[in-house]
Amino acid sequence: MELIDPQVIASAEQVLKQIQGFAISLLQPYRLWQVAIVLTLFAVAHLGAKWLSPKVDDWARSHAELKPWQARTIITLRKRLRGILFILLAWSAVVVISMINPFPSRRYIVELAATIGTAWLLIGLTARLIKNRFLRRIVTWGAWVYVTLLYLGFLEIFTQFLDSVAVTFGDFRLSALTIAKALIVTGALVTAARLLTTGAANRIRKNDEISPSVQVLVVKLMQIAAYGAAFFIGLKAVGFDLTGLAVLSGAIGVGLGFGLQKVVSNLVSGMIILLDKSIKPGDVISLGDTFGWIESLGARYVSVVTRDGKEYLIPNEDLITGQVVNWSHSNDFVRIEIAFGTSYHDDPYLVRKVAIEAAEKVNRVLKSKPAVCHVTGFGDNSVDYVLRFWITDPTAGLANIRSEVFLSLWDAFKANDISIPFPQREVRVLNEKLKVERDSSAGSLA
Repeated sequence: MELIDPQVIASAEQVLKQIQGFAISLLQPYRLWQVAIVLTLFAVAHLGAKWLSPKVDDWARSHAELKPWQARTIITLRKRLRGILFILLAWSAVVVISMINPFPSRRYIVELAATIGTAWLLIGLTARLIKNRFLRRIVTWGAWVYVTLLYLGFLEIFTQFLDSVAVTFGDFRLSALTIAKALIVTGALVTAARLLTTGAANRIRKNDEISPSVQVLVVKLMQIAAYGAAFFIGLKAVGFDLTGLAVLSGAIGVGLGFGLQKVVSNLVSGMIILLDKSIKPGDVISLGDTFGWIESLGARYVSVVTRDGKEYLIPNEDLITGQVVNWSHSNDFVRIEIAFGTSYHDDPYLVRKVAIEAAEKVNRVLKSKPAVCHVTGFGDNSVDYVLRFWITDPTAGLANIRSEVFLSLWDAFKANDISIPFPQREVRVLNEKLKVERDSSAGSLA
């Protein structure tokens, strides 16, 4: 019984044979000096990069006016300064050699090195579009290996070797070449999906004709579709039968339906919230003791940020089944009321007039919707009033506007000699004889 497939051994021997032939060709005199030129240019590029990198850093620090994308570009190029210098030197050497000796063979190795270096640099810069570090490394190294084999003429023989390294499960054959293709294709598709969704999302968010909730819904559906397509196309590139996956996903879905009822409920509730537009990003809501504005709508929860910077992640189901106060659902008008009291000797007509004028002096209080003040009762220590006024910016806070109105009332009452009473108690002894007897008994004891 053979442990290694003979086809794998034969493919490996062909690869080694072709590499050996290429190495022997480098020993030719007219190619040896080209190899020496390439190594010399690389050493010069390395030393030049070490000398220029600190100067580039100092220049970037001295220009504080650079925009973020400009700073990121400079950092990216500085990290690849050695490669850039090598490419410039190599192509310059190709031009000089072609002027001295026009035969292509006399500059073949230098031109090959310059071409591969240029391809590597472009791949490295393009791969920066992939945000996931692990995926970026896979795509970068895979592309580097591919272009190197392509320009060296080893691509076909290496492809045959990778295809020979495979495992078989019934009718399904999985080779190293298939896995490599799937990783590269998936990485490229995920990158394309991210660029597509990011660009489309920016356009959708800038469209004022689409409500914020519909914008979130469209963006999320677009992301699901794009990334889902990238994933399934990657599976197809491997050769996986998607019909079997459909049957498997159906069985898994039944099981998950029982075990993840709450998760599914939150997902469905999130879709309902986005469709009926009951809440949207930027709305000010109250839910129980939580008061804040909607920061973002997620698939499972809603992010609510309070005035003190706390961020609450409220499940979507709670917003559907519970009582939610949306302060800015149909419009931005919010009426606020504050209660206060004055002494009985103060004229209530004057108190009402002064209170309304004091409220309207506050900047955030609307002048277009007049404030009102009413007497609500005669308390034990004061005449009780309620002052009602309107604002249109609840996101700026409610407690602070109440505080500003109270301070305005304080100043106005001081200016008009209106007093704010506080509880007082009087104790009267009705039986004077009992008082005298108690005083006498207290004196005898002393």
